[in-house]
Amino acid sequence: MTEVGAPREQRIRRALDHLRNDTTDAFDHITWFQPEEFTDPAIAKRERDLIFGRVPSIVAHGSEIPRSGDFFTLQMPRNNIIVVRQRDGGVKTFVNLCRHRGALLEKEEKGRCRLFSCPYHRWSYDTDGTLRTITRDNTFGEPDTSSMGLVELPTEERHGFIWVVDEANAEIDVAGWLGKEMDAILSGYGLDSKIAVQSEGFDEPVNWKIMQDAFLDGYHIQYAHPNTAAKHIHTNVMAFEDFGRHCRFIAPRKSIDRWIEEDPGDRSLAKDITETHFLLPNSTLLRQPDHFQLLTFRPHPTDPQRCRMEMRLIVPPVADTEMTEEKWTRLWNKNWEILLAVLHAEDFPLLRDSQHGMTSANAGRMVLGQNEVANQVFRRETQKLLATN
Repeated sequence: MTEVGAPREQRIRRALDHLRNDTTDAFDHITWFQPEEFTDPAIAKRERDLIFGRVPSIVAHGSEIPRSGDFFTLQMPRNNIIVVRQRDGGVKTFVNLCRHRGALLEKEEKGRCRLFSCPYHRWSYDTDGTLRTITRDNTFGEPDTSSMGLVELPTEERHGFIWVVDEANAEIDVAGWLGKEMDAILSGYGLDSKIAVQSEGFDEPVNWKIMQDAFLDGYHIQYAHPNTAAKHIHTNVMAFEDFGRHCRFIAPRKSIDRWIEEDPGDRSLAKDITETHFLLPNSTLLRQPDHFQLLTFRPHPTDPQRCRMEMRLIVPPVADTEMTEEKWTRLWNKNWEILLAVLHAEDFPLLRDSQHGMTSANAGRMVLGQNEVANQVFRRETQKLLATN
């Protein structure tokens, strides 16, 4: 795999030096912000329109709809959608709404079908969005059916993920959005040959940016997760790379501690770190030694104090490992159960309380430190998107 940016082992050793010196890579200034950014309905609407209505965001891994006719439904910030695998292997996304009288076309979260049939009057649509049947058309009249197919949203499958822009009149160019560096980084991971072995969504009473911030933050681990993550990962130590819209950083695991006093030489320390990628606007991709985790955060369509978080465990298929299917299943089920336990017992309660705190009338301004560098990039880039017309 061709490396992008500084070589990985070099970045790991930079993190090791930070660990030795009680330092970390840092942003060039602190940044002040207002609590209204997480509670104001007007700001939330601008985010839905100027961020999610204009740029690609990940909605799933392609392995979740492997066969023609496989689909899932989703509430995006601006539209209810159906994402469906096409006969030619591609993927299309449609607004989940019958063009006759606006009934919800598909209520199931996921499934497989030959066509979509409206429960109200049984109008039907092909999986490519074409209007197929107007029931009792001999009495209905003669509408222009060529303009009555399902409304399509821009969609692209790249690097194993399905990306959507939440606006029918927009265009999509995932490679252009990622930029040369991050597109090359993701290309090198072979994510399209892996599978999402587990996935789940959670509707939480928390602004999406508070959620996203928590999963870019290496400063809180010792304090918020003393009996879980803090036993394995160091706090406030980051070797960081800024790619403009996106970034990645290395955090050392505590298994690296044997090399604090001893030179590791040329040996690889890849198993002693977690590597995190922030993909603007709303995804955190964690590269672990033997798998990936994808976390996505979407705003609620109307309420700035609610969001949906989705978590996916992305792993090599059993055929690409030396494990039996039983061992493979047991390993990833255990891994998933650990992730869920930390989310429900530690992350979610803390973040719900943060959102509650933001509603105080005299909360006052707050601040991001220079050590919170990934959070700084997240805010810097979302502010750029909101500044556009």
